[in-house]
Amino acid sequence: MTARPLVGWYVHHHGAGHLTRLLAVRPHLEADVVVFSSLAAPAVLPEATTWLQLPRDDHDVVAPDGTTRAPGDPESGTDPTVRGMLHWAPLHHDGHAGRLAAVAAWIAHARPRAFVVDVSVEVTLLVRLLGVPPVVVAQPGDRSDAPHALGWDAADRVLAPWAEGLHVSSALDRVRDRVRFVGGISRHDGRVDGPGSPAPGTVLVLAGGGAEGREGLAQRVAEASRATPAWRWSLLGASADSWVDDPWPLLRRAEVVVSAAGQNSVADLAAAGARAVVVPQDRPFDEQRTTGRLLAERGLAVVPDHGRADHGWPAPDAWPELLDRACALAPDWSLWQVDGAGARAAAVISEVAR
Repeated sequence: MTARPLVGWYVHHHGAGHLTRLLAVRPHLEADVVVFSSLAAPAVLPEATTWLQLPRDDHDVVAPDGTTRAPGDPESGTDPTVRGMLHWAPLHHDGHAGRLAAVAAWIAHARPRAFVVDVSVEVTLLVRLLGVPPVVVAQPGDRSDAPHALGWDAADRVLAPWAEGLHVSSALDRVRDRVRFVGGISRHDGRVDGPGSPAPGTVLVLAGGGAEGREGLAQRVAEASRATPAWRWSLLGASADSWVDDPWPLLRRAEVVVSAAGQNSVADLAAAGARAVVVPQDRPFDEQRTTGRLLAERGLAVVPDHGRADHGWPAPDAWPELLDRACALAPDWSLWQVDGAGARAAAVISEVAR
């Protein structure tokens, strides 16, 4: 019997999307996987999966004179972008050195067959310098900067979690022969359980994975609810009290879902066949606004473009029209190609590992 390949997997700590994507793809991957992340391990790990927690690389740097400065401070002397060549490689930072050293020590000992990087240009380069083929996860937005080009050039495969032809990227065109479009990856792919039809007059708001998306959200939802008395609003994930491990039944039950424009959030909307109002959040490289424009152009969701109060959130008096427009949608979510996307992503990784 052929031994199962060993695969490394780097999970970025910003938001919940990178971890969610790992958990969606992992059941389809016939391999032993070791995960590296600054995040704490989830309560339940998939079988044959090991989690190694890395030190953070964003805490203050202590100078020889005892003063402390944030590594991104121009006066800190840490030059984290190396004059624009990289995204984050601060000088004299013990956390940054420790995390890369941990990955390097494991590779030298374990000799993995492939390494998924979701996402970090610096980890991609380290893995490739150590002789392991990286599978780099791409993201929407303007990725024409030099660090992204460097990371994609170093990748053995670039895994794009959207359908081919949706996001047009001249930066990805440079490495087109190594890009694999797998469709939107949702942890709910293939599920058919839950309510058969939505409950009229219900709105479900999904809090974004980042803390900035949740800040003040309960108040904004309360104001929107008061402006739409014919609708019953629910808020999910904005606090420990409103968190549920499985939002699928609630997604299926809501007549309208309000969501950010993160990759996992939109893939979940597609899996549920939801009629949605999508409110892009501010993200580096214009990631969510790029996705929001695409959703609006394809008629897949209502994306507000005016009347915003704060955090991109529409003003209360905009919500009656937004909800009516969402109800009138007939979105063809098959364009997002969620069905089988996790398995297709696993196949790309397996191809490299073999």
